[in-house]
Amino acid sequence: MSTGPFTGRIAAVTGGGSGIGAACCRMLASRGAKVAVLDVDRAAAKAVAAEVGGAAFTLDVGRMDANEATAAAVQAELGPADILVTCAGVLQRPLRAEEITEAEVARVIRIDQIGTWNSAMAFGRRMAMRAYGSIITIASIAGVRSMPLHAYSPAKAAVIEMTRCLAAEWGRSGVRVNAVSPGFTRTPGLQAEIERGERDVTRLEDASALGQMIMPEDVAEAVCFLASDAARAITGINLPVDAGWLVAGSWAAYGGLPAARGNAATRGRGA
Repeated sequence: MSTGPFTGRIAAVTGGGSGIGAACCRMLASRGAKVAVLDVDRAAAKAVAAEVGGAAFTLDVGRMDANEATAAAVQAELGPADILVTCAGVLQRPLRAEEITEAEVARVIRIDQIGTWNSAMAFGRRMAMRAYGSIITIASIAGVRSMPLHAYSPAKAAVIEMTRCLAAEWGRSGVRVNAVSPGFTRTPGLQAEIERGERDVTRLEDASALGQMIMPEDVAEAVCFLASDAARAITGINLPVDAGWLVAGSWAAYGGLPAARGNAATRGRGA
């Protein structure tokens, strides 16, 4: 059994069967947590659960009754959840506003926004009654900038504001609620878009201050920090993990970001 800062704690991760969710499951488990892997894809959840020594649960986050039943099942099998990470989500193709359908808008809002709310309610109210817990919602840089993602961006903006509201709601009950907003992350979903020619890797990398994309493990590191006692005085924040994408965009009006100084081979080595 792994030991670490989460030894003896139960962590539930929605969307835990792939991408950022799977990375969070692996990292939490490596640091001692007993992980409940929650995913609409039962086979994917079971595969990750087997890998990390956790338990798999099938969950459609868009249904409140399913979240309530799963929270109860996790508590019965593993114990009450101390940590919740809401990674379940769907992407949206970049489209003109006139082109996106009502069905697509409803699908994105149901999973990304309402699904996050449902999971937070089912697990968070139990944490509040126990006077202990940490919830980390997975939002997006799309939630704080204008993009041609007319369903996804508003849904993620709602997640960020939801996080702030719940942090105030449950703070006196011992529950911390924070958001992590990843930048362009090499998840299976984004990788599929790249392989279909829908996204240009070079453009995604060049748009950030650090000139790189995000790996799922980068997001998991931020999640683990916010879930840990090291962040015990932190609640209600939105932490971007974006390689500096948010700070880079405004430099375009001044000719773009400066080129790297010195020898690129020694960057990051203190030379």
